[in-house]
Amino acid sequence: MKQDKIVIVGAGVAGINAATKLVDNGYPGELITIIDKGSDPHNRLPEEVMTGMLGAGGWSDGKLTYHTAIGGQLSKYCGEDKAMELMDQVISNFSRFHPQPEEIFCSDPQEEPEFIKPYFGLRLFPVWHIGSNFLHEIAKAWYQYLVDKGVVFEWETQVEDIDFNDNRIYTHNADLKYDTLIFGVGKSGIDFAQELAQQYDLPDEPKPVQIGVRFEAPQKHFQKLIDISYDFKLYRKFGDTGVSLRSFCTNNNAAYVAVEETYGNVSYNGHAKKGEQFRNDMTNFGILMEIPGIEDPFEWSRKLVSNVNSGGTGFYYSPSRRPSETSEGETVSTKSISARDLEYIVKPAFKGHFQYIEDFIEDMKKVFPTLEHDWGIYVPEVKYLSPEPLVDYTNLALTKFPNVHFVGDALSARGITVSGAQGIYVAEDILCN
Repeated sequence: MKQDKIVIVGAGVAGINAATKLVDNGYPGELITIIDKGSDPHNRLPEEVMTGMLGAGGWSDGKLTYHTAIGGQLSKYCGEDKAMELMDQVISNFSRFHPQPEEIFCSDPQEEPEFIKPYFGLRLFPVWHIGSNFLHEIAKAWYQYLVDKGVVFEWETQVEDIDFNDNRIYTHNADLKYDTLIFGVGKSGIDFAQELAQQYDLPDEPKPVQIGVRFEAPQKHFQKLIDISYDFKLYRKFGDTGVSLRSFCTNNNAAYVAVEETYGNVSYNGHAKKGEQFRNDMTNFGILMEIPGIEDPFEWSRKLVSNVNSGGTGFYYSPSRRPSETSEGETVSTKSISARDLEYIVKPAFKGHFQYIEDFIEDMKKVFPTLEHDWGIYVPEVKYLSPEPLVDYTNLALTKFPNVHFVGDALSARGITVSGAQGIYVAEDILCN
């Protein structure tokens, strides 16, 4: 029986898990090509967050959420039980290539504390902690496994166009044919995904804006909550507007703010290292708003981010603190601004929505009274969500092109576990057929 030549665009978590599932089950590695505009894990620099082996999350985060309510709508495609089975496979893959798998642990908070309830909802769910400082070694071991299985990697290769009708991919230096395409670009490729959607008039469903700030403060202020839920998720919804806010990607103990550069602009994220030598007793997390009803939310977000960048970097505001240092000992790239700048530059860029972030912070000060003025925010943090293309739920293939499968950020996944699960889900369908 003839087997398809499979091309995977994007060596992020979704694409790598798909390839692993295929070769684990006997699919010839030499029939699988993975294209990525970043570098292999041996040559990828620690600060190259956005592109390369295992993408952004698998290179800098290391917390695998273990619940279908977080990170996208995986259960919408395959059902609750199957979604959890797929997540188990992702966690298993990270474990098998981990240099010290005994260091992995799962936090599973069970009960919302009373002191939170008057002000916030607290979403409780299990999280597997891989350890950010192990991710680069995981990437190298995982890469070697796939290479040994015959998988072909094309690094530092920019895909310029894809002809869905002729099954052909055009890069900056060559073109190649595919029988089956797995399209798994990360955040840095969302713009390209939108171009393809417009070019081929792909039916889709719009996504709300997701934008906010990265909040940072000494860990001691949040310790009573961290003891209950390490990766806590504070949540609030303003029912009269439809706007909701949540804390996102909490990092503790050895927590560092990370700079991301997408489409030429800077935004912020965070990561945590494992080991006492990295400990700084800081906590950081995103405060993200979900804003429905924005016409062309992708462009709206892009414009906002551009308006809160200056001199090639983003902004930092604090009533009392200075920007922190990166895990490499350098000051985080940012421009410190005054309360006046916050009022006349940042707030207008958010088009009236910054008030919700201010309310969120004010109520955190009530729940954690020692916080007072001992905090800072990095502006902006953003999750670019392009409209989600409509796909066949059984295999995530485009309804107009059944041999093209969208996964990961290209299918509005938000997080490592969901992205990897989508890749495995597609690979299982290929193996079955």
